[in-house]
Amino acid sequence: MARELQFKKREAASGTTTSVVVFLHGYGADGADLLGLAEPLAPHLPDTTFYAPDAPEKCAGNPFGFQWFPIPWLDGSSQEAAEAGAAAAQEDIDAFLDIVMQAEEIGPEQLVVVGFSQGTMMSLQTLPQRDAPIAGLVAFSGRLLDPEHFAEHVKVRLPVLLIHGTADEMVPFNHFHEAGAILQDAGFTVYGHVQEGTGHGIAPDGLGAALSFMAERLGVPLDRG
Repeated sequence: MARELQFKKREAASGTTTSVVVFLHGYGADGADLLGLAEPLAPHLPDTTFYAPDAPEKCAGNPFGFQWFPIPWLDGSSQEAAEAGAAAAQEDIDAFLDIVMQAEEIGPEQLVVVGFSQGTMMSLQTLPQRDAPIAGLVAFSGRLLDPEHFAEHVKVRLPVLLIHGTADEMVPFNHFHEAGAILQDAGFTVYGHVQEGTGHGIAPDGLGAALSFMAERLGVPLDRG
């Protein structure tokens, strides 16, 4: 049974919600960590409400943050615990997205998910296994959890924007190419943006690419003047 996720949100700047962006944070962080991205995004997406849930478990490697699943080489957990945690978190995220769409009275074509690191890993696992595709996924600094068997579990295909820093020390840059190739082979429409010289983080150019992708997927014109 899915666990109820605590979350923070930023209401649509216009006061009217026609789309939703859900942020899924990385290992050891919390929802507030990514909700700050709504600040520069909201002026360009005035009818978008932003949600940022906390992962369901306290982080073993950082007691002040949360985790979607334990990471054996960081916290000494077992591979079995990591896989079980990811499976449970998938159920939690799946249920949370349904709750958000119902609350905001939108359909999946009005929803974008933005993941970072472990949040990207969960997004790449969860979203292709839902019953209907959402508008798109912005996948920062992550990887496929089970690349060998990924295609076997795909139910729906959604557009994916992969963004990764070439100097990422936590999730090596080669995962950017691996995920892109496997997603394309599985029939996904995949876009990529390389953050040159960036480590495990979100650079201004990456955020700009994310905004362009989200606006296009949600049918929002951007003022380039």
